[in-house]
Amino acid sequence: MSRTRIIILQMREIIYTAIFVGLGILLLIILFFMFWPDGKDEGGKSASNENEKTAIYEAGIYNKEMTIGDNVINLQVILDEEQVKSIEMTNLDDTVSAMYPLMKPSVKLISDQLVSGASVDEVVLSDEGQYTEKMILNEVSSVLNEHKVK
Repeated sequence: MSRTRIIILQMREIIYTAIFVGLGILLLIILFFMFWPDGKDEGGKSASNENEKTAIYEAGIYNKEMTIGDNVINLQVILDEEQVKSIEMTNLDDTVSAMYPLMKPSVKLISDQLVSGASVDEVVLSDEGQYTEKMILNEVSSVLNEHKVK
């Protein structure tokens, strides 16, 4: 028949075994975290970063002075990180708007196109105010070039 075997373990052997089992579990946990896919693609970018847009401009409110005749007009361009938010003339006097009646409509036309997502090169100029719009567009373009993210 079978014999009963009695195994005598010393306390030192139990402690060593427990330490090695603990180290083995720790090694398995470390290997699990090292080799588990964390959403990074081959380029090293995270999958969540692909959905985020990269910043094109430095966000802020920027003023550009335009000289028309003897008058100085401030062109205010409001930018966020991806596009133009608005363009306005800030100190357009009644005398200047009477002498240059196409200023306000030209700024509005350009602002509407840039806010809708068109680039400076894609802005369509109207026939009646193309020279005024071209002058304003050149100033807006210089503001955008000055505040591009490098």
